[in-house]
Amino acid sequence: MSMNSKVEKIIENIEKVIIGKREAVELVIIALLAEGHVLIEDVPGVGKTSLVKALAKSINASFRRIQFTPDLVPSDVVGVTVYNQQKKKFEFKPGPIMSNIVLADEINRTSPKTQSSLLEAMEEKQITVDGVTYPLPKPFMVLATQNPIEYEGTFKLPEAQLDRFMIKIEIGYPSEAEELEILANFEEKNPLEELKPVVNAEEVIKMQEEVKKVYVEDIVRNYIVNLVSSTRKSKAIRLGASPRATLNLMRSAQARAYCQGRDYVLPDDVKALAVPVLSHRIILRNEEKFEGLDERMFIKNIVDTTKVPVVRRYA
Repeated sequence: MSMNSKVEKIIENIEKVIIGKREAVELVIIALLAEGHVLIEDVPGVGKTSLVKALAKSINASFRRIQFTPDLVPSDVVGVTVYNQQKKKFEFKPGPIMSNIVLADEINRTSPKTQSSLLEAMEEKQITVDGVTYPLPKPFMVLATQNPIEYEGTFKLPEAQLDRFMIKIEIGYPSEAEELEILANFEEKNPLEELKPVVNAEEVIKMQEEVKKVYVEDIVRNYIVNLVSSTRKSKAIRLGASPRATLNLMRSAQARAYCQGRDYVLPDDVKALAVPVLSHRIILRNEEKFEGLDERMFIKNIVDTTKVPVVRRYA
């Protein structure tokens, strides 16, 4: 099956700016269509911010960047209610969270109190300020970045916050050939500045609704549950994946099938997304870490050792 034409247009547009990172771009699109959020953990300078800006421009969506720092407070994120003396009433001044695409840059550099200001927005697509609830615009997506190397002056994201992210990705360094292509593309101009939208926000919302209609057979649902349940039963694990992780794995698998032009989910969709969806939601025991095991390896081992169902209907 060929790639969904609208999805392909978005990916190709983003790739005018982000060279050689097709897998990372596809994962971001999958999260967008599944109405999820993305945590991008990588070293500085590999294109994290450019990827998010290119996504926002490609779908003609509003974009705001929040630079998370130790002195940031929740009202800097969600907004504040102020008294208008001329009108003699209180008015809500929305914060940068009131946007379609929100970049939470270096999210682990701010305090847990400020980090928690994102929880309601990410889960319920709304914010509450001074007892009044305000809906967020649609589509709504948070893409947060953090540096995996530099931990001085940072606050580790709590499990409840990590669990709000549907997918965690790493962009990685480009190959030498890709880096040469980057130099050529950026020699005279910045491609990001000239990037034009290829779809609009209304089309994205329609695609998100179509993703929910992608069929998931019972045998595939059982496979998803078996994978997630295995993270809770293993002696190597201190904290297994949550039921939200189970739902996120199914939703993202629906989005991947949709991106590939199918209206049904295959076990291969689940296998392809198990590591980016589950690895950041589990906590290994220290003994396992000392032996060189990490979360991604652990999830991959589960995928490799769990029996894959045969969906004969689509064989």
